[in-house]
Amino acid sequence: MPSLNLDDAATLLMQLEATDTADLAILREGLMDLAFENGVPNEAQPFVARAARVLGTIVNGTAADVPAAFAEVGEALEGAMRASEGRAPAPARVVVPATPVVDVAAEHIGVRPDDPSLDVLPDDADRELLPDFLTESHECVVHSEAALLQLEESPDDEEAINTVFRAFHTVKGTSAFLGLARIAAFAHEAESLLSRVRDKEIAYTKGCADLSLRSADMLKALLMSVETGLNGDGRLPIPDGYHALLDALAGYDPAATPLATLPQASAPASAPALMAVAPAVAIAAPPASSAGDAPAAAPAAKGRVESNADATIRVRTDRLDRLIDMVGELVIAQSMIAGDTLFAGGKQHDLQRKVTHAGKIVRELQGLSMSMRMVPLRATFQKLTRVVRDTASKADKIVQFVTEGDDVEIDRNMVDVLSDPLVHMVRNAVDHGVEGPVEREAAGKARVGVVRLHAYHASGNVVVELKDDGRGLHRDKIVKKAIEKGLIETDKGLTDSDVFNLVFAPGFSTAEQVTDISGRGVGMDVVRRNIEKIHGRIDITSAPGKGSTFAIRLPLTLAVTDGMLVRVGDERFIIPLTHIHMSFRPEPAMLSTVVGRGEVVLLRGELLPIIRLHTLFDVTNAVQSPLDGLLMIVGDGERRQALLVDDLLGQQQVVAKTLGDGLGKVPGVSGGAILGDGRVGLILDVAETVALAQSAEGHPARGDRPHAA
Repeated sequence: MPSLNLDDAATLLMQLEATDTADLAILREGLMDLAFENGVPNEAQPFVARAARVLGTIVNGTAADVPAAFAEVGEALEGAMRASEGRAPAPARVVVPATPVVDVAAEHIGVRPDDPSLDVLPDDADRELLPDFLTESHECVVHSEAALLQLEESPDDEEAINTVFRAFHTVKGTSAFLGLARIAAFAHEAESLLSRVRDKEIAYTKGCADLSLRSADMLKALLMSVETGLNGDGRLPIPDGYHALLDALAGYDPAATPLATLPQASAPASAPALMAVAPAVAIAAPPASSAGDAPAAAPAAKGRVESNADATIRVRTDRLDRLIDMVGELVIAQSMIAGDTLFAGGKQHDLQRKVTHAGKIVRELQGLSMSMRMVPLRATFQKLTRVVRDTASKADKIVQFVTEGDDVEIDRNMVDVLSDPLVHMVRNAVDHGVEGPVEREAAGKARVGVVRLHAYHASGNVVVELKDDGRGLHRDKIVKKAIEKGLIETDKGLTDSDVFNLVFAPGFSTAEQVTDISGRGVGMDVVRRNIEKIHGRIDITSAPGKGSTFAIRLPLTLAVTDGMLVRVGDERFIIPLTHIHMSFRPEPAMLSTVVGRGEVVLLRGELLPIIRLHTLFDVTNAVQSPLDGLLMIVGDGERRQALLVDDLLGQQQVVAKTLGDGLGKVPGVSGGAILGDGRVGLILDVAETVALAQSAEGHPARGDRPHAA
C-alpha cells in the first residue's frame, strides 16, 4: 500500500473486523512501510511501529483480547497523528534529588515509566525474529561507533552524522516493532542528540562525543540484556548507569561539563557474549551495484522480500562450520580413493582421469568453503580505534592511531582469538610505549604520538604489526627485572630478541607505576598463549627512544595445511610449506661438528644446526647419516635449522585435526591429518620442534621426548 497515510490507516481500521485477516495483514504491511521507510516524522514512527506490532498479534491469532488489541492500535495511530502534527511533544525532563527517575522517552513511545513490562520480554515477542534483530542491531551499533570516532576527527562530516543517525534510528524502529520499549526509548534519546548535531543546533564537541560513544556502549548492553532474557526466563536486566545516561542525553547542555560523575555503561553480569543466540555470518555474492557502507536494515518481517536477498544471506556459523568439516571429510575420502593401489599399475586410465577430475572439483569446493569463513580484520581494527581513544584520554596523552591493511582476511575463528591480545597490546603501546606530550617535546619529538597497526600477507601467512614511536624497550631494565624475579641468572649469550621475549613471562612488568590501565604484569603471558593457540608467533624489535614493533605472524586458517609429506623411518610427518626454504642432499665436506653447537651443515657460507627427527621423536629404522638422507632447511632469519629426514613423499594439502583429549598437547606437534592410505601423519610445529631440539643441548632426556603416533 504505497499511498497509505495515517488518516487512511485510521479510517481503514474502523472498517475492519478480526475476521478480515487479509485486509488486516495489508494494513500491517502499510504501517511497517511507514515506520521503516521514513513515511512519517521521527516522532511518530514508534507509535506506528507499535500499531503494526499489535496488528500482527490480531492477524496471527495470538492476541489475548481482540477488542482491547483493536483499541490499542487505534490509540497508537492517534498518538502517531498527534506527534506528526506537533501536538504531543516530549515534555522536558526534570530530575529532582531523591525522586525516582522518570523515563520520559518511555512515555514518548506509549508505555508507562513504571510499567513492569519494560523489564521482561513482551508476551507477543517474535522469538524467531529476535536473534536476527540482535545480530543486525549489533552491526548498526558497530557502524555507528566507527562513524562517531570519524566524526570526532571531522565534526563537519555530514555523512558520518547521517551514518550514526541512521543506525540509532534503525535500532529504535525495529526494537519498537518488537515491543522492546526500553531500547526504543534509549535509542530515541540518542537519536535526538545526533539530530541536534545534524541540524547545527549544537556542535559536536568532546563532551558530545563522549556522550554519544557511551550511548553506543549502552545500546550494546541493552542488546545483551535482551539476549539474556531470550536465553533465560524472559527477564531483561537493566544495565548499570541506564537511567543516569538517559537523563544526560535528554538534558545535555554543551555549556555544562557532562559525564563528570556519569558511570560507564556496562552489561549485566549474567549477560553472555553478544550474538551467542544465533551466531551468523553474512555471505555476499558480487552485487550488481554497491550499496555503500550504510548499516544493515531492520530484519524483514515474515512474508516480506528483501531487495538485496540475492546479494547477501545470513548463515548460522555452526552450520557453516559443519559444512567445512564435511568438505574436509570429502577431501580425505577423495585422497584415499586417489591413493588406492588400484592406480599403482596405471592400467585404469579412464578411472584415473575421472578420479583426477573429481579431485580438482573437490579442491575447488574446499577453497570456496574455506573462503566463506574468511572475514576481514576491519571490525577488529575499528574496535581498537575506540581502545586507543579511551586509553589516551585516561593517560592524558595525544595519540594518533593509523591502520593499514584492514581488508586482509583470516579465518573467523582466528579473529575471535586474536581480538583480545591486540586489545591488550594496543593498551600497552599507548600507556607504556608512547610518552606524554611534555616528555615527547623534551625528547625532541612531536607532541602527538603515533601508534600504527598494519596487516599484510607474507610467505603465505598474515602478519599483523603494531608499531609505536614511543620510549621503546630498555634491555638493561628488562634484564634487571628478570634477574630480580629469578627468570634468568645473567644476560650473557642472550640476544636482544631473547631479552625482549622475557616480557611475556607471567607477572613480568617494568612499569614504575601501576595504573588502572596496565602495569601489573598481567596479560602479556596470555597474549603469547593466545597467539600460540592459533599456531602463530610474536616477535619483538625495539630501540630505546625510537619505539617498538610487535609482529604477529599467523596462518590464514587452521582447518587446512599446505605441507610437505616426509618419511622418517616408518613414520610420516607433515611440515608446513610456509616454514620450508629448501631441501638438499649434503656432501661430506659440508658436514662438521662445532663445540657448543653440535652437528652443523655449511650451506652457502652459513652454519646451520642439524636436527635429527628420528632422535627427537624416538623413531626406529630411520636413516642415521645425513649423507644417506635429506636435509630440509626450515625457519627464518637466525632461527634457520636443518631437519634430517629419510625421504620426501610429495607436497599435499591436508585437513588438520587435533590429536584429541586422550593425547593432549604433544611438544613439537600441532595436530594430525589422515593420509591417502588411511594412516595418520603428524603435523609438526616447526618452532616448537626447534625449541625442543635446542633444550638440553639438543638431546633431551628420553623421558621428556615426544613419541610419534
